[in-house]
Amino acid sequence: MELVSGLLSSLGLSGAAGLNAYIPLLVVGLLTRADVMHLAAPYDLLAHPWVLLGIAVIGALDFVGDKIPGVDHVLHLLGSVVSTAAGAILFASQAGLAEVPPGLGLALGLVVAGGVHATRTAVRPVATATTGGLANPVLSTAEDGLSLGLSLLAVFLPVLAVGLLLVTMVLAYRVWKRVRRRPGHL
Repeated sequence: MELVSGLLSSLGLSGAAGLNAYIPLLVVGLLTRADVMHLAAPYDLLAHPWVLLGIAVIGALDFVGDKIPGVDHVLHLLGSVVSTAAGAILFASQAGLAEVPPGLGLALGLVVAGGVHATRTAVRPVATATTGGLANPVLSTAEDGLSLGLSLLAVFLPVLAVGLLLVTMVLAYRVWKRVRRRPGHL
């Protein structure tokens, strides 16, 4: 059972990183610091106060910048590297519980976070074009909330986290597909 739980937690956390790299890193670091969860070395560095402070500062800048049309697109380009790296680290940090080799855990986390981030990056320009950027702050806030929810579910109820991640991906794909079929789309 620990094998399945560890893999589901890994999937949920790496998916959350695809939406916002900093929220799941903070959640895991803070929960480890509070002795709610345990991370093996080298992943236990996420709980170091200076690492948490750095993640929080950069995360706050990203949080604000992602609400500004134009700036959000630049952040998404940078985020393709940051989110996938965070997803790889988070997947591997949890996959150790399931005895998945570290290299495989990093690769799987990279694929999951990268897939979620690519979907997010594909949907946002469509929203910008169809709403003149007015929906961007709303979408960004929803992504942040979903990332936080997925992160917490991945730690405490991993089965629900993966279910929510799958539902979100299917809905995002359907919205993207519907909008792309409209005349005058991007």
